Amino acid sequence: MSEIEKPQGDFEAETETLTDSQLSYKTVLFNDEEHTYDYVVELLTKVCKLSRENAFRCAVEVDMTGRTIVFYGSQGDCGRVCGQILKYGPDHRLPHSMSSMNAEVQEH
Repeated sequence: MSEIEKPQGDFEAETETLTDSQLSYKTVLFNDEEHTYDYVVELLTKVCKLSRENAFRCAVEVDMTGRTIVFYGSQGDCGRVCGQILKYGPDHRLPHSMSSMNAEVQEH
C-alpha cells in the first residue's frame, strides 16, 4: 500500500516482534458496487483495528484500484481477519447490498 502504514489489526503488539517469515501473508479486500465508503471504513476500523484515516485511505484505494491490502501477518492471523470480513454482513445503507465484501489471504 502506498503511503499507508501496514495494518496490524488486533495483533499489533505481537507482530512487532515477529520475523518477516511470520508476516509472510496479507489479507486483501476487493471492490464491489454493493458497499459504501462508510461501510468500508466501519468494517476496517472494527475488524482490522485501523484508524479512521487509514481505513478511509484503504476505502479510496479499493474503489480506485479494485483491491487493497488491509492486514499483514501469519497465515492464521490473516485467515481470521479474512473470515471476519467475509462474515461482516451486507451494507444496511444500500438496499441491494446482499452480502459482505470479498477478501482473501495471499502470500506476501
